[in-house]
Amino acid sequence: MLRVGIYARVSTLDQQTLPMQIRALREYAAKRGWVVVVQVKEVGSGAAARQLRQQLMDAARRRDIDVVLVWRLDRWGRSVADLVSTLQELTELGVGFVSLTEALDLTTPTGRAMAGLLAVFAQFEHEIMRERVRAGLDHARQQGKRLGRPPSVVHQAAQVRKLFRQGISKSEIARRLDIGRTSVRRFLSAYSSQA
Repeated sequence: MLRVGIYARVSTLDQQTLPMQIRALREYAAKRGWVVVVQVKEVGSGAAARQLRQQLMDAARRRDIDVVLVWRLDRWGRSVADLVSTLQELTELGVGFVSLTEALDLTTPTGRAMAGLLAVFAQFEHEIMRERVRAGLDHARQQGKRLGRPPSVVHQAAQVRKLFRQGISKSEIARRLDIGRTSVRRFLSAYSSQA
C-alpha cells in the first residue's frame, strides 16, 4: 500500500475550492488503495513562495511518502521551471507524482515521458525569457538609456563641489549631473563639515 501526500492550494480569491480539492484527492487516493499520511492545504498567490509545499517535499526527502497527489499542475508549480525542478527531485527520490485533473501520473511510463516533455518546455521558456531580456536591453541602449547602477555622487565629487561653490542649488546640481538630490545633500553636508 502506497503512502500519499496530498497538496491542495488556492489563491486568496479562490478559497471555496479548497474543500472540493481535498475531497476529490482523498477519493482518488482511496480508489487507488493509497493511504493519506500527509495533507497540506495552502492559501496564497501563485507568485509567492509556497512554504507549506516544502513540508511535502521534506516528507518526500525523509521517505515518509511514496506519491505526491495534487489537483492540477498549476496548484503545485509557480512556473514551468519550478514544476520541472520539483518533479525531477521527486523522481530522483523515487517518489511518484500524480496530477488529478490533467491525468498526469509519473508512476507510469507514459507519465514519465510527459515529464521529459515538461523539461523541454521549461528549457524553451528559459531561452525565450533570456532572449526577451537581451532584446529589451539592446532596445534601451539604442534609445540612449543608461543601464546599470545610477551614477554615484562620489564619482562626480569635483563637479558637485565646483557647482556648489558657484552658488547652484543642490536640486539643480542633482538635475545637471543626473544623480539623486539626497546623495548631493549628504555629500555636501559631509563636505561642509570637513571644510
